[in-house]
Amino acid sequence: MKQIKSFFRYDNIGLLYALPAFLYMLFFVGYPIVSNLILSLQNVTVRNLVRGSRDFIGFDNYIKLMHDPVFLRAMFNTLLFTVSCLVVQFVIGFALALLFQKDFSFARPVRGLLMIPWMIPMTVTALIFKFMFSTDVGIINYFLKSAGLITENIQWLTSPSTAMAAVITANIWIGIPFNTILISTGLTTIPLELYESAAIDGANGRQKFFKITIPLMRTTIESLLVLGFIYTFKVYDMVYVMTGGGPVNSTHLLSTYSYKLSFEMFQYSLGSSAANVLLVILLLVGVVYLKITMKGEME
Repeated sequence: MKQIKSFFRYDNIGLLYALPAFLYMLFFVGYPIVSNLILSLQNVTVRNLVRGSRDFIGFDNYIKLMHDPVFLRAMFNTLLFTVSCLVVQFVIGFALALLFQKDFSFARPVRGLLMIPWMIPMTVTALIFKFMFSTDVGIINYFLKSAGLITENIQWLTSPSTAMAAVITANIWIGIPFNTILISTGLTTIPLELYESAAIDGANGRQKFFKITIPLMRTTIESLLVLGFIYTFKVYDMVYVMTGGGPVNSTHLLSTYSYKLSFEMFQYSLGSSAANVLLVILLLVGVVYLKITMKGEME
């Protein structure tokens, strides 16, 4: 009884407030992860999902995935998709953030309008770009033809050589506002006196950027890139709506291929194994993000 009373002391009241969130995470996050991990170590298909024996086969599913050319292609596509989006989003986002630091008319309204791509649901954006990249009625082909750059319509979403570029373009458009806002927030923390002192010493704009802006923005840039990697690496709905992983598996990511294995091919154990590969990679990146955050707080 004394132990129960001691637990309800004022010092432990924070644990009671955190208990509902802990139980929620345990049930809706912890249990699915553990269940998915167990499923990946078994041989579960549509035939023995409800009834029948689930044989424990260890890491055979992971070994099978490593010899699956579609899985290897999905892994490569995921890395290509993530790195391409991160680089372009960061460069354009940084340029727009520097632009909006200038004092000019309509800066605030334009900055607010820039958030529209981020606020629109992903599936809606995917449908918009799917129509834009349509072969016959798409506005992309219309403008390219009007400018005299092409003579025949490009099959953006039905050709393996151009489908990935179209998907990457759509995701870049979504991620630019996120980069712009975070970089703009980081720029506001740099004292203006540093730029004024540098100008007095004869520093030009390029020197100010590389000697003041970039070093003082290092923690923000690192956090932004890690967060962007996590958000981009697990993209699913946009790719599924635009291409469904096709044509000829050319746009399959780890997320879409895991879905295909589980809910289209009904190879549940293989699908869970692919999902676990995605989870492990994101966990490693998450650890890096936590280290960067803790390092930034200490500094």
